[in-house]
Amino acid sequence: MYDEVIIVSVVFASLIAIAIVIGVVIYFAKRFEHKQILAAIEKGIPPSKLKSSEFKPTGPLWIKHISHGIIVIAVACAFAFGFERFPFHIHRNSPAFFVAAILFGVGIALIIRGLLYRKYQPTIQSEDKSNSTENN
Repeated sequence: MYDEVIIVSVVFASLIAIAIVIGVVIYFAKRFEHKQILAAIEKGIPPSKLKSSEFKPTGPLWIKHISHGIIVIAVACAFAFGFERFPFHIHRNSPAFFVAAILFGVGIALIIRGLLYRKYQPTIQSEDKSNSTENN
């Protein structure tokens, strides 16, 4: 029992450490970008020319959310079924079931988010196009 608790604690601690590292990297990237913009302003280069070289995602965003949701649900199934012996017995008291339940909920949330993006994305794009034609 205690071995499983230690394993789950180590997994969560490693996930938190990864999140902290990603946060620090994003912080320093934004800080570098800010310094770059200030240096360009001092040299007389408009910041709009710097922004044009940024990576802009192409394609609909809802596909990304749905595919990530499916991947997270697959990982949840691996946690639910992978830690038990064959045939598939899921023990509700095991830490693997707890992790699987959380991952399954996150996967469902991502799929719902993707479906909502799919539903409302065309209306947002058509409003942007109509506003741009009215302004011209």
